[in-house]
Amino acid sequence: MASKPMADAASWYCATILLALILFASIRENNSMPDNDPVRGAKHFVISRPCDEIYVVGEGETLHTISDKCSDPFIVERNPHIHDPDDVFPGLVIKITPSRP
Repeated sequence: MASKPMADAASWYCATILLALILFASIRENNSMPDNDPVRGAKHFVISRPCDEIYVVGEGETLHTISDKCSDPFIVERNPHIHDPDDVFPGLVIKITPSRP
């Protein structure tokens, strides 16, 4: 009967090793993607062209940081769909009109 607990331990060990290998492979694959790969999503697009007329808010951004980055101090006035300037979330689409060229 001692072989049953040993077999259970061996299968848990194998499952843990397999899971670790899968996670390692996926992390390595994500890190090997080139920086100009469009598959990374809209966040990469926003970083490469931050002040297009149509701007998609990214993770961790506020209207203040976007205003500073894009030189548009009148974001709230030009976007009537923003009712609360503190309620800005990733994916929100806003219009940007830079005040300087």
